[in-house]
Amino acid sequence: MIFYYAIQTVSVATQIALEEAGAEYKDQLVNFKTTEQRSDDYLKINPKGRVPALITDEGIITETPALLAYVAQTYPKAKLAPLDDPFQFAKLQEFNNYLCSTVHVNHAHKMRGSRWVEEDDKESQAAMTAKVSKTMAESFLLIENEVFVGPWVLGDNFSVADCYLFCISNWLAGDKVEIKDFPKIYDHHLRMRERPSVQKVMAIHGI
Repeated sequence: MIFYYAIQTVSVATQIALEEAGAEYKDQLVNFKTTEQRSDDYLKINPKGRVPALITDEGIITETPALLAYVAQTYPKAKLAPLDDPFQFAKLQEFNNYLCSTVHVNHAHKMRGSRWVEEDDKESQAAMTAKVSKTMAESFLLIENEVFVGPWVLGDNFSVADCYLFCISNWLAGDKVEIKDFPKIYDHHLRMRERPSVQKVMAIHGI
């Protein structure tokens, strides 16, 4: 497999999962500084022009929730998802899709405002940026109080959802949100940093 990633992006979540699974893969850096994600070569891999992307023997997979589910199902011995429990697997998907569809979008408003308004509409983009700390804090308060079971996202067992939560929780400081305001999330974050897979990926990304 070939895993396409960019430094300090949502790629971190899948990269941790691949390491947790003990997967054999080649990592391929996509340089955002040179807008390589928009190059003809990369657009042939992912026409969306985003990361991550994973080339498998069967084809290419994009989007973090899909990638995390794929890793968990492809390496069942790693026990990265409750594959034998349809309800709990749905809860995992529910959590991961919330991070993807809501929390990541909240964060993206800080520097990707032109996705939603015209490029020259600086006032609207500034308004979106100004609200990021509020929307990110609200999302993490919801996760802290209503969603996070503990000690891991789904309860006693570590899963790919923990990889995803750790990835996005790293963005809080840059979004001017204090992670210590969410004690359960903060504790989770510290414990994640102790895992060898996380330490390896952190070294790659300089986190």
